[in-house]
Amino acid sequence: MAPPQPSPFVELHVGERLVKVTNPDRVYFPETGATKLDLVNYYLSVGDGIVRALRERPCMMHRFPEGLAGDKVHQKRLPKGAPDWVETVKIHFPRYNRTADELCVTELASVIWAVQMSTVEFHPWNSRRADTERPDEWRIDLDPMPECEPHLVREVAAVAHEVLDELGIIGWPKTSGGNGLHIYVRITPDWSFTDVRRAALAFAREVERRHSGATTTWWRKDRDPRAVFVDYNQNARDHTIASAYSVRGVPRATVSAPLRWDEVPIADARELTMLTMPARYAALGDLHAGIDDVAHSLAPLLEWADRDERAGADDPGDEVPATDG
Repeated sequence: MAPPQPSPFVELHVGERLVKVTNPDRVYFPETGATKLDLVNYYLSVGDGIVRALRERPCMMHRFPEGLAGDKVHQKRLPKGAPDWVETVKIHFPRYNRTADELCVTELASVIWAVQMSTVEFHPWNSRRADTERPDEWRIDLDPMPECEPHLVREVAAVAHEVLDELGIIGWPKTSGGNGLHIYVRITPDWSFTDVRRAALAFAREVERRHSGATTTWWRKDRDPRAVFVDYNQNARDHTIASAYSVRGVPRATVSAPLRWDEVPIADARELTMLTMPARYAALGDLHAGIDDVAHSLAPLLEWADRDERAGADDPGDEVPATDG
């Protein structure tokens, strides 16, 4: 009997690193036939953008060891056997009094190594390694309910943009990779997760006041199924959403794609995929390239939160405690 043949592989020079990619021809996306190597090449094509989105943030990896046809693994702890140049950050989970060394991207080679380990999606924290308990990013997540019309998400996004403009705050929109929309804001790392979440709720309430199609109703069963939920709880500790330029683990391999504000009313998230994004990136560059240039204060929004609470507004959605992965 002939000895078993070793798994095929390719070796790629990524910056100063040599990254070995095994099983490069494994199909990860059966609908399109896209392979593991196609996924690697996608992330190489948006290299500066994905590194900017993940840089020095604790990052959960959503892994598909057998491609989308197999099970999905939510990986907080860095898999064993990582090269010594793959950096991590230690996170404490108070509920269980445990820690985890999570991926902490500082260079593109770490992204490609994670893809070698079957990572499709990257879900970073909104804080960085220098102080993981002080977020530097506020996330506005516009989450359409099951019967929501697509135009409503765009209308609520326009209202959110209007409120941000009035506050003198720059928001950076992107698709969710699904039917929703995300807007990211850089903030000074002066507040706790609790404070950022309070500010996010105050903002969401203002959007809700201005557009009847927006809701902050916490319990899903109580929401209008046609509404857009302004999900402020995405700013709670250890809550993560797909980063800019992350591929999503769905059959079309859509991407959480940065947009210009003038694209928000017309962009079709279904067409922004790992197959189409490289050409878009080559033509437009990283639309979030300036996101780190200005950091905003949350003080005005925390004043709104104080005002709302004095008026009797409550928050039925207690923060979901940090989990242990």
